[in-house]
Formats: sequence, structure tokens, C-alpha cells
Amino acid sequence: MKDISLVRVLPTQPNVPFIKGRTIAAIISIIGVLASLFLFFTNGLNYGIDFKGGAVIEFTTPTQPDIEAIRALGNSLDVGAVSVQTIARPGQDIPGVRIAYPRIESEDPEADDAELQQIALDKVQTALEDKFGVERSSMSASVLGSKVSGELRTKGIIAVIASLSMVLLYIWIRFEWQFALGAVTALAHDVALTLGVFELFQIEFNLAIVAAILTIVGYSLNDTVIVYDRIRENLRKFKKMPLPQVLNLSINDTLSRTIMTSVTTLLALTALYFLGGAGLKGFSFAMIWGVFVGTYSSIFIASPVLLLLGVNRGGALAGGDNPDEA
Repeated sequence: MKDISLVRVLPTQPNVPFIKGRTIAAIISIIGVLASLFLFFTNGLNYGIDFKGGAVIEFTTPTQPDIEAIRALGNSLDVGAVSVQTIARPGQDIPGVRIAYPRIESEDPEADDAELQQIALDKVQTALEDKFGVERSSMSASVLGSKVSGELRTKGIIAVIASLSMVLLYIWIRFEWQFALGAVTALAHDVALTLGVFELFQIEFNLAIVAAILTIVGYSLNDTVIVYDRIRENLRKFKKMPLPQVLNLSINDTLSRTIMTSVTTLLALTALYFLGGAGLKGFSFAMIWGVFVGTYSSIFIASPVLLLLGVNRGGALAGGDNPDEA
């Protein structure tokens, strides 16, 4: 049988001059991060009900649900942007429906917030009863207040900062402080560009996206550690080779592995994006974007930062017994 594996089309000894393009890459990255900051203070993030409050109603219809009709009904009730998706019901052939809409705001500062949310909830439930024959007793409703959503937003920020801090500590112990700062710089770059895409296209930002960002951090870190480990190995092996050449050699040594990992991950995420339903589109989109920026930052951010900070080659040589080969 003919071998059609992707490995056959990859170069066995690539020699791509990645380090030579570090200046252009740095300019592109700086522009991207600054654009993300600008969009954050102008457009801002399109927070979902997890972060700004709102209500969620789950129910089943007597027949197969017409999602478009339910969405049209919800949007006609003047309760804000309504999200509608189907949910699996164990032991039932007909899927359930989840409706979510944002917290109702009032221009009157003295208005009773709880009463406003309850009025909107009754309005939606009554419309579902009249239009689709859904019994109110079968509806499961929950309202997320502004205080709870604010706490979730704070915890999401803390989770991202804590993950970057743990990465800094781990890489510092595993390698050296220069490697730690390089890895955290690359990860912060990935997080900033991911937020920038969500700010630009105003994609709903919810807890699932926070989970995606944390996953992106892990994916990007894995790529970076692989490259860093090869850099440390080559520093010991080629004691007299200039640092830029060592970095470029190390990136090329791990290039086929990086390509294979990225392609296979993207195949799974693409299937998830197109076939996973509306509820997973934001998560899968964030992950697809994260694979691209994570791979890019491992090559063009994490490694070139070592040139700026310098590397303790004496420490790297201390553990190596190989003779000079450069």
C-alpha cells in the first residue's frame, strides 16, 4: 500500500531562517497587541450572561422544536439579544431547548432590579406558552444577577493571571529565568491576540471562552517547552555556535513535530466548529485561533526573547559532556 502520510511531505532537515525574521515578527506582534488594547477600550468585549447577568430558560416542546421560530419569538419580545440552542435530554427522543437573554437594564436608578428581571422572565414564559404550547411547570428558569456575574468575571481574570504565574514559576525551575520570561511573554501575547479577535468581531465572551483561553495557554506552553528543551540540548552540544544559530537550529529540529501537532489539532477543532452546534462555536473558534497564534509565538516570540535577555550558556554547558561540534 502506498504511504500517503503527511510525514513524507515534510522536509527531513529543514533550514528555515526563522530568527532572521524576528524583527518583522516583533513589529507585527506589537501592532497586534496594541490593536487589542485599543479595541478593549473602544469596542470592549461582548460579554455573555455569565459576565453581565441575564436569564436562562430550559424546556421541551410537544414536537420537534423549531429553533428559528423560537429565536424569532425571543427577538420580538424586546428582552435583548436572545440565544437559542438545543440540549440533549436523557431518555427523550425530542431534544430540549435553552433560551438565554441578557440582564434587563433600566434607566431609572431606583428601579427594583429583581422585579425587572422577573417581569422579563414572565414575559418570555408566557410567550412560549401561547406560541408553542409549553407548560410553565415544565420550564426550568434561572436568573443570574449582576453581583454573581461580576464575581465570575473577576474569577475568570484571576484564573488567567494565576495560570501565567504558575507557568513563570515552572519554567524558571525547569530551565532558567530567561526562559521563564520568554514563555510568559509568548503566552501573554497569545491571550492578548485572542481577546483582540473577540473584541474585533464582537463574538460572545463567556465562561467557555475563558476555558478556551486557559487551554490555549497549555497548548502554546507545550510547544514552547519542546522548543526550549531542544535549545538547551543544543546549547550543550554546540558550545561555540552563536546563539542565533542555536535558536534557529532548535526551531527547525522541532518543526515537523510542531506542524504535525498543529494540523491534527486543527482537524479536530474544525470538525467541532462546523458540527458541534451553536453552543461550541465560540469555544472551537477560540481554540482554532489559539493554535495559530500559539504556534507562531513559540517560534517568533518565545525563542527570540532569549536573544534580548541572553542565556546563561555556562549553566547550560555544566550538564553537557558532548565535545564541541560547531
